[in-house]
Amino acid sequence: MSAVIKETFNGIRPMQEADLDEVIAIEESVYPFPWTRGIFNDCLLVGYSCWVYQQQDNVAGYVVMSIAAGEAHILTLAVHPDFQGRGFAKKILDHALETSKAHGADTLYLEVRPSNIRAVEIYRKAGFNEIGIRKDYYPDVNGREDALIMAMTFVK
Repeated sequence: MSAVIKETFNGIRPMQEADLDEVIAIEESVYPFPWTRGIFNDCLLVGYSCWVYQQQDNVAGYVVMSIAAGEAHILTLAVHPDFQGRGFAKKILDHALETSKAHGADTLYLEVRPSNIRAVEIYRKAGFNEIGIRKDYYPDVNGREDALIMAMTFVK
């Protein structure tokens, strides 16, 4: 008797077009106004830094960043509700930090809803500081919501 052993991967890897069904499912499960498949596909096509966190056979989360001219910007970062609370957001964020540094960024920026208390706390614990507010940045069921602008500067 022989057994077929299926290798599974647990960790971060580059996002591929084949991942977009799972990425969109996560996006739609966590955001009331989700990005479209076209937006994610465009991010892949233009060469943004796009990564997924794979837990066994599932995409558990993802991050999309732009990196240019000494700056990096997290455009979106999400973890599927079934995988939240397990430290995956921190692992994805840590990867974003390392990728930003490796590509010569001095500063990493992001926007986050003030109402997303868990995310704000994760970013603060990671060392991000609030540097401003973007008024009416996010669409909301009740109109618009501001965004906290947060940044982390890398010491060289």
